[in-house]
Amino acid sequence: MSASTAQPADRTDAAELATYSQWRLIRLRFSKHHLAVWSLYLLVALYAIAFFAPMLAPYERNTKNFDYTYAPPTLPRLSLSHGLHVYGLERQVNPLNLKTYYVENREHIVPLGFFVRGDRYSFFGLFESDVHLFGVNLSRYENLRLEAGIDPGQPGGVFFLLGADRFGQDIFSRIIYASQVSLSIGLISIVISFVLGILIGGISGYYGGVFDNIIQRTIEILNSFPSLPLWMALAAIMPPTWSPLTVYFAITVVLSLFGWTGLARVVRGKILSLREEDYATAARLLGASHGRIIFKHLVPGFTSHIIVSLTLSVPGMILGETALSFLGIGLRPPVVSWGVMLQDCMNIDVVANYPWLLMPVIFIVLTVLAFNFLGDGMRDAADPYASR
Repeated sequence: MSASTAQPADRTDAAELATYSQWRLIRLRFSKHHLAVWSLYLLVALYAIAFFAPMLAPYERNTKNFDYTYAPPTLPRLSLSHGLHVYGLERQVNPLNLKTYYVENREHIVPLGFFVRGDRYSFFGLFESDVHLFGVNLSRYENLRLEAGIDPGQPGGVFFLLGADRFGQDIFSRIIYASQVSLSIGLISIVISFVLGILIGGISGYYGGVFDNIIQRTIEILNSFPSLPLWMALAAIMPPTWSPLTVYFAITVVLSLFGWTGLARVVRGKILSLREEDYATAARLLGASHGRIIFKHLVPGFTSHIIVSLTLSVPGMILGETALSFLGIGLRPPVVSWGVMLQDCMNIDVVANYPWLLMPVIFIVLTVLAFNFLGDGMRDAADPYASR
């Protein structure tokens, strides 16, 4: 009885699925890949943080406080008497080894709050503001200092969620600002790689013959070079007089010049299998141009595979920029990226004494894993031969 009642339901589900479009089927299959869905949410959150970085960061990216160099992370506390707050830090020197360290002064209360005023910033040149989502409540802090008979101008009233670097710059704020560069350079590189991959791969697969041989041999030569040394060589020839913005776009082009080969081969293979299909032959007999056949009829047939290939390529672009900037031949200060921030970690003694300088690594790992999981989920969703 149960089997007979289940058969009509199965037929109903199959009939309903038959009415779905390709993209709706992909979305349905993707929604069942929970790790990929959560990775998508994480990436959306990271890019939202990057977009609203000036407002979300407690401090401006280059705000220095030399009274708190290498200050440790300070975790917020909550109490009925003081609300959300942190304890002030006092800098002391060990008389035996002359190393600097910090201790919490529990009588020095630094109140925190939401939508507080702080460093002034410009939001993409559209408007200026000094309102930050979270940070030190300066007005309340000054009142507390005055009530205690302490000069508000004395050092204090700082909040370092993830610690500070050698210049007393808030690492958490710099990580948020650095996400603008590190996350965007991957997307911009992918756009360039997309254009080159589709164009060159489409020509190679559609025309074949001499064009295909030349393009494929060129791809093999490019893939034979080790990526990192080649990127280093190209980045090293950039004049040191270039502005940070020019270097940023130059690094993007360098990463893109060698990121299109994988996509080109995917496009070539798909077009080789589709160019003799009936609809492509019909378009050719009707007088459609070669460009129209390639980009109007053939490429849309495997758009989902192109998206998957691009998604899996973004982590490589991000890691490439991080590696070049870490080695000092990519982006340079005052530009802030995750790779630039890791330049402070080249000294093992610094890392051993101040491990919070490695915090950008956590965001790099999370971003790369999220893109990989997202790509795996999209690949499974786009595979028509996968079991449902």
